Amino acid sequence: MFLEFFESKGHLALKSFSLVPHNDNSLLLINSGMAPLKPYFTGQEIPPRKRVTTCQKCIRTGDIENIGKTARHGTFFEMLGNFSFGDYFKHEAIAWSWEFLTEVVGLEADRLYPSVYLDDDEAFDIWNKEIGIPAERIFRFGKEDNFWEHGAGPCGPCSEIYYDRGEKYGCGKPDCTVGCECDRYIEVWNNVFTQFENDGHGNYTELQQKNIDTGMGLERLAVVVQDVDSLFTVDTNKALLDAVCELAHTTYQSDDKKDISLRIVADHVKSCTFMISDGIMPSNEGRGYVLRRLIRRAARHGRLLGIEGRFMPDLSKVVIELSKDGYPELEEKKAMILKVLAEEEEKFNKTIDQGLAILGDMEEEMIAKKETVLSGADAFKLYDTYGFPLDLTIEILEEKSLSVDEEGFQTAMKAQREKARAARKTTNYMGADVTVYQSIDAAVTTKFVGYDRLVHDSKITVLTSETDLVEALTDGEVGTIIVEETPFYGTMGGQQADIGVIVSPKGEFKVEDTIHLQGGKVGHVGKMTKGMFQVGDEVTLKVCEENRLSTGKNHSATHLLQKALRTVLGEHVEQAGSYVDADRLRFDFTHFSAMTPEEIKQVEDLVNKEIQAALPVITQEMSLDEAKKSGAMALFGEKYGDKVRVVKMGDFSTELCGGTHIANTNVISAFKIISEAGIAAGVRRIEALTGDGLMHYYQQTEAELHEAAKAAKTTPADLKNKIEAMLEEIKALHSENEKLKSKLANDSLGDVSDQVKEVNGVKVLATKVADVDMNGLRNLGDQLKNKLGEGVIVIASVQDGKVNLMATATDEAQKKGAHAGNLIKAIAGLVGGGGGGRPNMAQAGGKNPAGVDDALTKVFEVVSEQISK
Repeated sequence: MFLEFFESKGHLALKSFSLVPHNDNSLLLINSGMAPLKPYFTGQEIPPRKRVTTCQKCIRTGDIENIGKTARHGTFFEMLGNFSFGDYFKHEAIAWSWEFLTEVVGLEADRLYPSVYLDDDEAFDIWNKEIGIPAERIFRFGKEDNFWEHGAGPCGPCSEIYYDRGEKYGCGKPDCTVGCECDRYIEVWNNVFTQFENDGHGNYTELQQKNIDTGMGLERLAVVVQDVDSLFTVDTNKALLDAVCELAHTTYQSDDKKDISLRIVADHVKSCTFMISDGIMPSNEGRGYVLRRLIRRAARHGRLLGIEGRFMPDLSKVVIELSKDGYPELEEKKAMILKVLAEEEEKFNKTIDQGLAILGDMEEEMIAKKETVLSGADAFKLYDTYGFPLDLTIEILEEKSLSVDEEGFQTAMKAQREKARAARKTTNYMGADVTVYQSIDAAVTTKFVGYDRLVHDSKITVLTSETDLVEALTDGEVGTIIVEETPFYGTMGGQQADIGVIVSPKGEFKVEDTIHLQGGKVGHVGKMTKGMFQVGDEVTLKVCEENRLSTGKNHSATHLLQKALRTVLGEHVEQAGSYVDADRLRFDFTHFSAMTPEEIKQVEDLVNKEIQAALPVITQEMSLDEAKKSGAMALFGEKYGDKVRVVKMGDFSTELCGGTHIANTNVISAFKIISEAGIAAGVRRIEALTGDGLMHYYQQTEAELHEAAKAAKTTPADLKNKIEAMLEEIKALHSENEKLKSKLANDSLGDVSDQVKEVNGVKVLATKVADVDMNGLRNLGDQLKNKLGEGVIVIASVQDGKVNLMATATDEAQKKGAHAGNLIKAIAGLVGGGGGGRPNMAQAGGKNPAGVDDALTKVFEVVSEQISK
């Protein structure tokens, strides 16, 4: 209804953007309807139309710990918005918000209350004189409520609309009105009038281009229309909440404590489902860490509800079913979403058990020290390392009349946040790093014409040095050239840029990189090698044919590789990133275990089979819907326009792709996987070679083989036999060497029978030997035990300035109380070290050779104490 209403007012309805911000370092996740549209508000990019409307999926996690404690807030929501980029302003925005709420949705006009910024008389008069709202029903609020700003940059006053839900939702106070903290008056619409520029020091100037940014939470509007108590009881969210209740064998609103867990599970599963559908994977930093925290929090509250086993994938299926009509990517990525949730939940179930064991150790230590408060540092370690939330730690300890230093925990948390904040990039209002390119006129664009040609004539529209816009570039200068039309492919989608030259009778420019800039511009980065170019010059752009062909081979091979991986490993495999240049290809994909040698061979063989099949590589342009119907694979989080390119390789592979390719798979010639490894939780990486790159690899491998054979004084053909013979020889020499070392150690030790002393009926030998390693000491210990019969033996040796200590106790000695591990612990400090071990054998190292005699003397004292006990 909302989107259709604003389309009738001349707005272009755009699909929801990905939750992953594009070219914006200031946000981890899209958290408002206007966030993805920032470039249009700042003039960095020209919008597709001056009036735009969206229903944007959003996630806000600034206060994860408090989500669920009340029914007011969730992490995931959908934001309805209408936006004007220098077109209409307050009159239209206010009138349309009123028309939609009263005439389209049908809300009673006398239950709607607008608010305006303190001194925004213009907005007040529109509400009062044009809409007809009595002055006493229009509320004026201060900066905190009714003025939108985000540091330096565009800002302005707001006008919100509140709905009176009636006394049953109120606090019962006689003075209850708009602005009260209770649930009676709910804000449903926010009109932001972006009319000022803030210089960051509190100075405001009027903007030439005034913008409108309005937002209305879809769930909030549903709460009002359906007359339910909260966003959790709106029909769609209630269906998900009911599914959680069914798993937990409980009902909502029958137990306050359980309700918190029910809300958390429902909300977090929904957020996680949407995040994974946009390509976010669990990790220990950034948005991946937000996802991991949400999954773990939901999994833990599932446990508190008594849900047995893995449950999140089942609930995610409910989310997908409820939301797939509006967000088809949920159904498309279903296999991957369920696999990620299952793996991460499984991993957390193991982690939480580990955390419980660690907490158990901490409890024992507290009891031993007669402490009743767990330190903040330990509580934070549990939280940070084992994903153990503070409230769970508090809960478990409370049952045993113990508590947590919550202030110390918050101090540790604050220190980590400050560290993370310091690591963030400094950004401008746009959240992007400020560069010379942001000074270029937004109207300048570049058309890519390089799919079917490598040479093209065009006109220079912009020249830059490394720091400034310039009118000319001369011999030896480094800079960027922008033209009207280019055959050069800019780095995008993992494919690295074309290189080449730009020439004219006036000069020559070597293109070392080609980059995409905001607003559809393509920059050719490099150096003037001769002459001079000026803005307005006609030039010829020449792409390096060899580089383009080699890159095309590797890019086409990644398409074959992705299909082969899905065939061999399963449909859950999705591309998680790629890198393709002229020399090699790298492909990251979602999978949860290392590939076996057999799987790698199967994938390799399948790709090579399709290369040999000489499949035609056909590219077609079509609508996104047509492409999906043709079975084309779309990439995680990728922003696609109305028209897309579909790359088809025979009947084997069909993918959406804007990159460049070869005409037939046979051109690739051959494919070889060089390595397969894990790079993050649930993400694997394959590195591979094709064509000339593979030939160079084999030539290099052959050269190394010849060098190895030469070093072994044999031929490559006989190298294996030679190595096996050398290994046998090394093994024999090693054995002989050990015997000699043992003999030398024995000889060095001499006759020690006169050093044996009896302590409380147990024979004890404490002696030293020169230059023997730990292995040698253990062998000596075994030999001496045979000579001694029953008793305790301690041997020390100094080797390369470091002390080795070994203690052993026979069965009879142990029965009488001797303990080799405790004995070593007691004497190791005297040689500047530490160690320990079992009752029968222990060892230690030290840095203080001067303490050896004292350590050996103390042996008798320690054994005496052990036996007397």
